[in-house]
Amino acid sequence: MEAFLITMIVAATPLLLAATGELVAERSGVLNLGVEGMMLLGAVAAFAVAISTGSSTLGIVAGAGAGALAAALFALVALGFTANQAASGLALTIFGIGASGLIGKGYVGRAIEPLPPVIAKDALPDIPYARVFFGHDVMVYLAIGLAIMVWFYLSRTRSGLKLRAIGDDAESAHAVGLSVLGSRTAAVMFGGACAGLAGAYLSLAYTPLWGENMTAGRGWIALALVVFAGWGAIRVIFGAYLFAAASLAQFYGGVLGLSIPSQFLAMAPYLATILALVVISAAGARRAAPAMLGLPFRPDR
Repeated sequence: MEAFLITMIVAATPLLLAATGELVAERSGVLNLGVEGMMLLGAVAAFAVAISTGSSTLGIVAGAGAGALAAALFALVALGFTANQAASGLALTIFGIGASGLIGKGYVGRAIEPLPPVIAKDALPDIPYARVFFGHDVMVYLAIGLAIMVWFYLSRTRSGLKLRAIGDDAESAHAVGLSVLGSRTAAVMFGGACAGLAGAYLSLAYTPLWGENMTAGRGWIALALVVFAGWGAIRVIFGAYLFAAASLAQFYGGVLGLSIPSQFLAMAPYLATILALVVISAAGARRAAPAMLGLPFRPDR
């Protein structure tokens, strides 16, 4: 059980990072379906920089930067030119898949060292389950801390309240002098940076290798996780661990003695995503979504 919990925490980290960033973007009223593409761009940028410089720290920064730049491109199209947000996000995902595969072609099969630093791994107390909470790499704790900071920002600060107001009624927010486009652009770029960090974690710590399409649908799960959490940052943390546990079913099913086809267990995380969205929709939880989610804002009209 201890090994399962440790693996679950590691597997949940990229989901938590990507979902936290998307949560902020959606709270501003912007639906960015390009999370998968931004994660892939962050993964290949982080791996390329880390293997070239020998520094995982620079790789992490590069991954976040690549995700933020991709999000800026989305913001230009979807916010600046008021293009359809869903179509723009899908285009960003397709672009990210193709561009990351092209950039990473020369890095396939190469290993990365050194890995992100681990917190106090050699100083853990000799007590049961200590390694469940301690001894992970820094990005595991960064993901949890980032989600808590986002919760505090959105629920306890004036600027967070303004961002939520923009997501609920952009016209009124603009009328009282709030910078709707500026705030939305910043929120989208923050979401892109978080998605890039999630991709960097996959290629630098989780694998650590570069492989084409290595996100394996995690960006789509992160999008569903935001809805599953009811657009709440704290619930995103618990949701990420729940979805990660479902994704590990294919590896631990045999260990637990479950006579279930491996193909079905491989479907588990995606099936759980679909079922969660169906239940949420049936329960009417859509009311928790920002009122202007996915709707364009034109200040001159």
